[in-house]
Amino acid sequence: MDEPRTQLGDAVGTQFVERNLDLVGKLYQRSVHPAVLDVAQGRRLASPLVVDLDPTTVCDLACPECISSQVLHHGQIGQDRILRLAHELADSKVLAVILIGGGEPLMHRSAGRIIEVLHEAGIKLGLVTNGTQIHRYLDQLADMLSWVRVSIDAGTADTYAKFRPSRGKRSAFPQVIDNMRTLAARKSGRLGYSFLLMQRFDEAGRVTDSNYAEVYRAGVLAKEIGCDYFEVKAMLDEDHYTVNQRAEDIAAVEEQIARLRELEDDGFHVLHSSNWQSVRSSTDSVEEKDYHRCAVAELRTTVTPTGVYVCPYHRGNPKGRIGDIQQSTFAEMWSAADTGVIDPSRDCRFVCARHPSNQEIAILPSRPEAELCDDFDPFI
Repeated sequence: MDEPRTQLGDAVGTQFVERNLDLVGKLYQRSVHPAVLDVAQGRRLASPLVVDLDPTTVCDLACPECISSQVLHHGQIGQDRILRLAHELADSKVLAVILIGGGEPLMHRSAGRIIEVLHEAGIKLGLVTNGTQIHRYLDQLADMLSWVRVSIDAGTADTYAKFRPSRGKRSAFPQVIDNMRTLAARKSGRLGYSFLLMQRFDEAGRVTDSNYAEVYRAGVLAKEIGCDYFEVKAMLDEDHYTVNQRAEDIAAVEEQIARLRELEDDGFHVLHSSNWQSVRSSTDSVEEKDYHRCAVAELRTTVTPTGVYVCPYHRGNPKGRIGDIQQSTFAEMWSAADTGVIDPSRDCRFVCARHPSNQEIAILPSRPEAELCDDFDPFI
């Protein structure tokens, strides 16, 4: 459940949507920029500005292509501990928390209370979910979250059952769509329908299963149920590199995206991730970095039941582990953390959502009087 850089479709986009996708532009918000400048000048922060929080590694689906399969089903942050953690984050300078995984974040029994504590503290909240549990926390999700992104990867129940099978016997697709429709009718934040392009091949290289033909159908469904956006993402391998696609398959997806763009209006947008942009333009899946320290790792961190990691890309990677909130408070963990354990030039050669931000931060010391803008989105 990594968060690849997302871009607008080529043709259209309102200023509101553009600003919320502009990760570099977000660095110049008045409440964000002082911390960014401190990091650019080599200083540590009292806390990160954004926390990716995995409450649990448990998931109720059994997706064969799950990129987080190696970290699933290794327990959860205990109910008492995670509520203390929520209060610790509330008392820190953290501006935003994303409930994500790993597992399915809403499988944690304290999910509702976590959201309430953080919301009451003024922390902005986002959620990446498979959507099966939305009905259990509808009030909190509708009233307290800035955005909810649901990973669906299909436009029909049959395809969903192939790529997102339930651990039980019944397909979750009808429940997820009903949940999204109900949330769309009540939401105060944004709701997104995420579509990860996936294919399976036999030993001869022939496609045996694919969801490529359902991009248009899924996008139409996304608009019909009231989503604010439909997002297309390229498949990644277990090391987060984009999987190369055949030219005819890229063309088929692009044709469907073009038709979906005809449905765009002020309330609905078609987006594509940076990794799909890389695939569609036949860009090398290796993204070279010429810097050795990730500045964004000082601004964001990933908290999981099995440890704290520099970012979601390195979730579960022992080399990227910087602490453990099971053994200390969040403040103690962060004070002792070495956010420079990962060398991007060596360890992050995949397409990274925060690469442009790192490039921008590197030049900030040369222009400390940069023009700032009013706050609009803390999810940097």
